[in-house]
Amino acid sequence: MPHLPDVVLWSIPAFVLLTVLELVSYRLHPAEESGAAGYAAKDAATSIGMGLGSLAFDALWKIPIVAVYAGIYELTPLRVPVLWWTLPLMLLAQDFFYYWSHRGHHVVRILWACHVVHHSSRKFNFTTALRQPWTSLTVWPFYVPMIALGVHPAAVAFCSSANLVYQFWVHTERVGRLPRPFEYVLNTPSHHRVHHASQGGYLDRNFGGILIVWDRLFGSFVPEGERPVYGLTKNIDTYNPLRVATHEYAAIARDLRAARGWRERAGRVFRGPGWQPARLTPAGGESPTKGEPPAGDVPPGGAQAPGSRAAAPERVA
Repeated sequence: MPHLPDVVLWSIPAFVLLTVLELVSYRLHPAEESGAAGYAAKDAATSIGMGLGSLAFDALWKIPIVAVYAGIYELTPLRVPVLWWTLPLMLLAQDFFYYWSHRGHHVVRILWACHVVHHSSRKFNFTTALRQPWTSLTVWPFYVPMIALGVHPAAVAFCSSANLVYQFWVHTERVGRLPRPFEYVLNTPSHHRVHHASQGGYLDRNFGGILIVWDRLFGSFVPEGERPVYGLTKNIDTYNPLRVATHEYAAIARDLRAARGWRERAGRVFRGPGWQPARLTPAGGESPTKGEPPAGDVPPGGAQAPGSRAAAPERVA
């Protein structure tokens, strides 16, 4: 097994330092002066609590995931050694599959129920990066191709951790646009502000982890224009970590109880977060409240194609 460092553990001092610096910047130049979302004590405490909780639950989910990955790795005859020149290729592959995982967690409601946690804050600062889900068991299938191609599970875990660490710094309003070459290739704070915004033109956009080129290639990129409004199109008014972690699952359960038939039940689970059956959709093809389901929360990323939520009754750190 390759011996790779725990990049998240090594990065914790940097996380703390950057958060303190950002807090100080808001003390010196309050958010009201720039129109930024800034900080709120309860919101930040909830984000940190969600992050700490995710560490415990991730350790639990790791047991079955490692077992499945190990089984696939033993079955495949392929092997990719961990070398100085293969590691960048592994990072590139992981970032590619992360893009599709992230996009999938916006357009399939049962997956969105996991990811909605990260978008539930109406603030956008470094503590928002820590607002992680407790049900990340839905992520592992997207990386099976890497294991099947002979990448060791430990190398996949290392690449995923490196991707997560990179994304910490893009959760801020204190960094403007970077020089054009960086903005063209990398996921930056400007691009990620768009991703966390709840306006119609920003929905289903900028899913990239480290690289933004995937969004440019697959039609989900949009540059930052108007100031983003963060959160969900239907926000939750709670700072209770348990409710933040589970509210969309509860909404799915309510919708399943009210559903008429198995076709509608399947739609409530596997269609977009705001999908509604024809019986609840007016003749014009839009839901009664555009972009919001009758129960549950709508993601800042949508149901059919990027940006389609404004036209269809269907809303990703």
